[in-house]
Amino acid sequence: MKKTLPRPLLNRNNLGFLLAKALQRWNERLYAGFREHGFPRVRPSYGSILIPLFEEDGLRIGELARRSRLSKQTMTTMVKLVEREGLVKRRADAADGRAMRVFLTQAAQEFRPAAEVVLAQLEVDAQNVTSVRDLKIVRNWLQQLATAE
Repeated sequence: MKKTLPRPLLNRNNLGFLLAKALQRWNERLYAGFREHGFPRVRPSYGSILIPLFEEDGLRIGELARRSRLSKQTMTTMVKLVEREGLVKRRADAADGRAMRVFLTQAAQEFRPAAEVVLAQLEVDAQNVTSVRDLKIVRNWLQQLATAE
């Protein structure tokens, strides 16, 4: 028996639309927080580079791309932008001169505490909108959605 697909919601209640608008609002608030803490040059999109490097500094560009679920080409372009802002530095890999590793700069290290404060406040704000239990469910769902093959 052939399964019928549900009819898509072509309105603002569409799941994709809601996710996109929620992310847009989150990023607006994130950027406002960065500016308030004196880091107007840090864009929310830089998180695709900075967060994996905060977890483990000195990653190869290919590994950064894998952890951020971006193409190597996109990651290379983004690393150049973030490097231009003085937040990372590329260096040749000592084990393989053809490969590049990306390292956080002092400026990125100085940004980290501000980012932690801003993100902590956004988490509190999110908890105020829903229950902590619901937020855990949402976080788990988003993790599954982000890593689904």
